[in-house]
Amino acid sequence: MSGTHLIMPNPWSDKNTALVEKQLVYKDQEEFANQLMKIAGNELREDEKTRKQCLEQLREWIRKNQDIENCRTDDRFLLRFLRVKKYSIHMAEQTLLKYLNFRKRFKEFMYGLDHLKSPLISNGYIFVSPFRDANGRRVIIYNVSKVDPHQFTGTDVGLAHAITYETLLADEDNQIAGVNHVCDADGLSAAFLTLWSITEFATIIRWGEQSLPMRHKEINLLNFPSALKYVYDFVHSTIKSEKLKNRIMIHGSLTDLHNKVDKKCLPLELGGVMPAKEMAELWKKELAAKRELLLSYDAMNLLSDRGIICRRNLPNEDNTGVGSLPGSFRKLEVD
Repeated sequence: MSGTHLIMPNPWSDKNTALVEKQLVYKDQEEFANQLMKIAGNELREDEKTRKQCLEQLREWIRKNQDIENCRTDDRFLLRFLRVKKYSIHMAEQTLLKYLNFRKRFKEFMYGLDHLKSPLISNGYIFVSPFRDANGRRVIIYNVSKVDPHQFTGTDVGLAHAITYETLLADEDNQIAGVNHVCDADGLSAAFLTLWSITEFATIIRWGEQSLPMRHKEINLLNFPSALKYVYDFVHSTIKSEKLKNRIMIHGSLTDLHNKVDKKCLPLELGGVMPAKEMAELWKKELAAKRELLLSYDAMNLLSDRGIICRRNLPNEDNTGVGSLPGSFRKLEVD
């Protein structure tokens, strides 16, 4: 697969500046389907027989598990766990338990996933580009300058992320291809970090990494303040997966970013062709289409976490790197 692909029926052009009615339609659907089949087979060990057998086993395990209540058992929901663990039944079961536990632990932003009640989705802090990259991945755009730490809370940030990720995971294409993150950190300051305590921040990173069945293929950071390198180092040390650590890239300029991410996937403000505001409006149409589905997740519940193997307590100095930072983010002196 080559080039950048738009997931709407009418190609975007400089002459077409009006919002177009958005649908999840690939520009070359046959090519995209073939690419997904190759990724599923080569990277995820997926074929029709394996998919069918593993779905049956996972459903039966859920049915017999007395700790799980009202869990969804449709193919699309269960496949996210099987795919992220390359069809290892045991690992998929553990990820599902951790996912339900994560939702329960962070109920304040994992329940009530209504984009209409998210101020940071409304203001364009986070949205997904309507263009797929050359590998067929959706590109998540973050504009940190939209988060005023004196106006918003850590829960507001968590809710915006949860709604975005869950909406993407409801699409099997994204389960297979994975996602690409592009974060414009211009405006990031120490004040932003006061939204969480160090323990909260570390717990969300560590638990989220192990609990959310998402394939993070690239994480691109732009305009990251050198004065906050200690924050990057902290996050990097908290992440468990070496593979994920290696996928985090800091870009010193737009040129560097464009060498890694096709600029047509990016908003106009970052060198692309479509303004960020219009991208965000198109994304809201996708969110609206999945709104009721996401809200239905609130019925799911984990009655006990006893089935989670090697469950650790809240992150501490030994396993999160918290000891490398003094005090709490909330104790930082900020302007």
